[in-house]
Amino acid sequence: MYLTGFADEAAKDIDGQIRATKELGWANIESRSINGKNIHDISDEEFDIVCGKLADAGVKINCFGSAIANWGKKITESFDSSVAEAERAIPRMQKLGCKLIRIMSFAVIDGREPEEQMEQERFRRVRELKKMFDDAGVTAVHENCMNYGGMGWTYTLELIENVPGLKLVFDTGNPVFTDDRTKAKPYPKQSAWEFYKNVKEHIEYIHIKDGIWNKSENKIQYTFAGEGNGDVKRIVKDLLDSGYDGGISMEPHLAAVFHDESVQSEEAIKYANYVEYGRRFMKLLKEIGY
Repeated sequence: MYLTGFADEAAKDIDGQIRATKELGWANIESRSINGKNIHDISDEEFDIVCGKLADAGVKINCFGSAIANWGKKITESFDSSVAEAERAIPRMQKLGCKLIRIMSFAVIDGREPEEQMEQERFRRVRELKKMFDDAGVTAVHENCMNYGGMGWTYTLELIENVPGLKLVFDTGNPVFTDDRTKAKPYPKQSAWEFYKNVKEHIEYIHIKDGIWNKSENKIQYTFAGEGNGDVKRIVKDLLDSGYDGGISMEPHLAAVFHDESVQSEEAIKYANYVEYGRRFMKLLKEIGY
């Protein structure tokens, strides 16, 4: 088992991301954004500089937190941009020796019922993406975020059934704010524990996020890990007790929410908050015996 995290929530530039990682005593970063662009979208020159700084610091990229097929990509639009992102990501992952890449299954179509989400086209596209990564020696892991597979655990299992061998990155915090479309309307929010226990055997990687759903304001209030409704402690303990030996990645969303530009803070506060989040999670691990 090793610890890592979305260090772009500590700093925009790679120097700050490396500094926060080393301050925590970790050796890995889940790379998503560098200077405001996803790692598969920065220029070749910028990428070479990043590689050099990582090598000098002895820090590795354990996973690409890509934007491939994510909540910003519509299933009703061309597949070309997702294929292009995968084609850009693969050689960079190979250069870095990175074996994991986070993908999704395209945004949910607003105003349509769960059974009217063009699932066959989603399955086809995810199969193609998975094959691209398989052929390159990379494991694509699907996240239960704002996408088809994230509508509920049954949809994730349906995705796996139709994309044989697909592995998962399970995010503990996403169920807290996501409608559970496995239930009758009006949809309740999901249970992180229920989702986890039904997809557990397919989990390759895990994201740590936590929060409390604020009904009156109709939004999530993010918390430190273990202080919200994401069943973080219960899930992590069960996973580790079961012999899990993969990565556990921090995605605090406390000082910076990646897909909400209105939620920001001063750089120094972001940095300190990320480090504190990591330290508190390490304390949580000790409390459950790890």
